[in-house]
Order: sequence, then C-alpha cells, then structure tokens
Amino acid sequence: MKVGIIANPRKSGAEKTIRALCKALEKVKITPVLETVTADIIQSDGGQDAATFADTCDVVAVLGGDGTMLNAANQLGPANIPVAGINIGTLGFLTTCTDTELDVFADAVANKRYTLIKRMQLRAYVRSADGTEQSFRALNEITLARGQTGRLVSLDAWVDGELLNHYRADGLIVATTTGSTAYSLSAGGPLIAPNADVFVITPICPHSLSNRSLVVSDSSVVELAPAKDAECPMLFTVDGREVVEINQGSRICVEQAGHALPLLRLEGQTFYATLRQKLGWGQN
Repeated sequence: MKVGIIANPRKSGAEKTIRALCKALEKVKITPVLETVTADIIQSDGGQDAATFADTCDVVAVLGGDGTMLNAANQLGPANIPVAGINIGTLGFLTTCTDTELDVFADAVANKRYTLIKRMQLRAYVRSADGTEQSFRALNEITLARGQTGRLVSLDAWVDGELLNHYRADGLIVATTTGSTAYSLSAGGPLIAPNADVFVITPICPHSLSNRSLVVSDSSVVELAPAKDAECPMLFTVDGREVVEINQGSRICVEQAGHALPLLRLEGQTFYATLRQKLGWGQN
C-alpha cells in the first residue's frame, strides 16, 4: 500500500509533520510517496507530481489546513482517490485528523477502518465576449465580485435559463455544500450538510435586504453575467485562487462537475461533531 503526501510549505511545522507521518506509515508497512514540493521541504529526492498519485497511490494525505486541501483537490484533478486532510494545528472542516493523531491515521489506513464522504465539486465556464472559453473546477465556491473600485456591482443571475434576480451587491457566491462553511457562511449563507444534493447562491453585502441566499438542486445550471448597467471589470475567483477579469459581454456558467472528491473520515467522526467543535455549539 502507498500513501501520497502533499504538504503546505508555508505551514510552520510542515517538515516535522512530514517526517513524523512517513515514520508512522512505514511502521504499519505503508510506503509514503512525496509530492515534488513536499519532497523538497525535507530535502528528499524522487518527488512525484500530484496529478499522477491516482495511478500510484491508494490514499492521499494532505498536510496543512482547509486552504491546503482546496489546492490539493485542484492538483489531483478528477482523480477518484481517497483524500485525507491532516491539519497542522486544530481540526478544520475538511480535515480528517490533526498532526497529533498520525499513528491513529496510519493504523486506520492500514486496516481500512474509515469511510469515504463524497464531496460534490463545481465546474465553471467563463465565456468572454470574443468567444474564448476557460474552464475551472471548485470544491468550495466560485465568486463574481467587484474589482478595484469600492462601488457595488450590478449583475444578473439565471437558474436553468430563467432569470433569478438582478443584484446590486459586492458580488455573488455560488457554493457547494462544502463551501457552505466558508465564504458563503461569512456572507450570511446557510450551513448545509455535506450529503445534501444542493448548492447555494449567496449575495455578498447586497444593497437590498430582501436579497437572500437561495439553495438550489445540484442538477441546476446557474449563469452569471454583468448587468447592462454594470461598471466593469469584475473579478471571478475559484476557491480563492484563479482570478479572471470579467467584462461586459462575458458570461459564467456553473454546474456540477460530474465527479466528487472522496474525503476520508476516521471512525467516530461526523460533520456535526466538527460543527460543535468549530462553532462552539453545545457548550454550557
């Protein structure tokens, strides 16, 4: 059995955690396979591109936080390989365990004592006025928001070809159930259990208080575009990374990606337990 390892080089303690994880895996006769940048962190030769992990590894362990998990999901692409997040610090919404539980993790993988939770992803197409098209994949959300100006933007949204609303706001978020605990939540959107077959449209600081989040079926197609009276450019982002300038005449199409990310969950862990821990629920 082999476990691929992707680590965030900017995380304090990354080197120590990589070495400790390798030791824990080798103790249960699992071979660690380091991603290229991860290998560099511990000055090791033979690093491997993460895109090939699906062909060579049984599980991928991602060392960092939720942001590292988002970047790793992008690196792995549509590969159907179990992914486990090991948080260097406290437990995150996407992570399987913390860096104090490496032996527990290694033992669970060796004995296959875990479950897989399929996390839906989004595919977004940006079609420019000149006919060019770019494709992106998101685990958390896509966002269309104001650019360098401090003014509200005007944008239109459609669901399955029908006009939903004309928004005056700082922007609009289309988030998965995974993303419902991230930017969408900060913008006032609802928390959604990861096994719900939906995604959510959340306006960012809307001008009208009647503009609220809308939960739609994950079979829906959502389209966004600058309104006719919009002051462009706007900025389109995917999971907080790729930034594309959106001008008048451009259109964004968002739909389910067609493949989910299998997140590894250890026995005894639940989404609701993570909510209680992260949000302080149930504490007297």
